[in-house]
Amino acid sequence: MKILIANKSHASCAEIICNTIEESAKVRGTGIARRTPEYIINKMEKGNAVIALDGEKFAGFCYIETWSHDKYVANSGLIVHPDFRNQGLAKEIKNVIFEHSRTKYPEAKIFGITTGLAVMKINYDLGYQPVTFSELTDDESFWKGCQTCKNYDVLTRTDHKMCLCTGMLYDPAKKRETKKVEKPKSKFNEKAFQRLKHIKQTLFYKKEKAEK
Repeated sequence: MKILIANKSHASCAEIICNTIEESAKVRGTGIARRTPEYIINKMEKGNAVIALDGEKFAGFCYIETWSHDKYVANSGLIVHPDFRNQGLAKEIKNVIFEHSRTKYPEAKIFGITTGLAVMKINYDLGYQPVTFSELTDDESFWKGCQTCKNYDVLTRTDHKMCLCTGMLYDPAKKRETKKVEKPKSKFNEKAFQRLKHIKQTLFYKKEKAEK
């Protein structure tokens, strides 16, 4: 298995990447922003993506998005082909795209929003911290990407301040300060994130029923 910085030579994989992302979103019941093969190829040509290959067979993918004039970076579209799941590949891809993001955009804050506990743990282990949505980019084009999600009404009702997703942020400036103090790193508390997700689900679904 090889995980590489993608380039235009991998353009033939764009169609299967888009299909795999879409099928995964359907299974999970989420609305990941739809991307076209042309969009994926553009990311490859700019060196803003990584691809995992088993020989010549597509195994996984992730790409970089930039916002607010490169002040914020998101590692988006993380996907593993069904034939290669449950092998730790998602974490390996995430590690590579994270380091690539830090190298290419060293001063940018790297962020993401997700409901998946597995992704939250991977992010936490990389140094991301849970934050409020107000600490994420205010670039409207980013939030438009949430329009295909079934929970988009929750985001709009809260004026983009809260949703079922959890916001996580890696701030290189704060990371440097933390290293100076040498604070011991705490473990990822999965139960705490599960409780937070349950509380938000209960809160928003109750409010939704009350409004009907």
